[in-house]
Amino acid sequence: MLEVEGGEEKGIKVVVIEGEERLCTRNLVRGSQVYGEQLISIDGVEYRVWDPFRSKLAAAIIKGLKHLPIDRASSVLYLGASTGTTVSHISDIAEKGIVYAVESAPRVARELIERVAKRRRNVIPIVEDARRYEHYPAMAGKVDIIYCDIAQQDQTDIAVANAKAYLKDGGYLMLVVKTRSIDVTKEPRSIVEDEVAKLRKNGFSIEEVIYLEPFDKDHAMVIARYML
Repeated sequence: MLEVEGGEEKGIKVVVIEGEERLCTRNLVRGSQVYGEQLISIDGVEYRVWDPFRSKLAAAIIKGLKHLPIDRASSVLYLGASTGTTVSHISDIAEKGIVYAVESAPRVARELIERVAKRRRNVIPIVEDARRYEHYPAMAGKVDIIYCDIAQQDQTDIAVANAKAYLKDGGYLMLVVKTRSIDVTKEPRSIVEDEVAKLRKNGFSIEEVIYLEPFDKDHAMVIARYML
């Protein structure tokens, strides 16, 4: 049976649907879908089925993530929010917290705003390039967690720069390493090792490295803690 650390407290539930275990989050906005996901009701509580082929965080949990640092009151800076699939599930989990959702592409950001931010009180969209972190207009203080999912060659450098500006001492970086965006000629695991070494050099202690196959090929999730 799939188990999620502190799942019930975080509104995460594993439900058997048609004989298959499915990950779900308690829906912050009852009756509302974000990406066509299935809604189910259990004991009067509505949950949203969380698709690991659409969300790398769901994939990491299913692949055995030991520690999910996001909780009900977390403040999260999400880099590379796209249209908001994973943002919406983090919004469910951090129901009493806040999610700053950074997306650089205006057309994609409009979908993020329409699908997610307009309906969810704890999501604040920021239309900006994550390299220009000093221009985030809505940031208020430092955050507990930075979640980075951007397809750039310097993705780790961007995550580190944002962390130095906005992550609390002892806070967590959840970095999706997209190896093919970094170097298509190198072996993916070697690239992940290089990016992990880069994090260590910048004051992070590495807690977990999870490879996301079969949900995402040549991707890994790195959970690191920022220790100033």
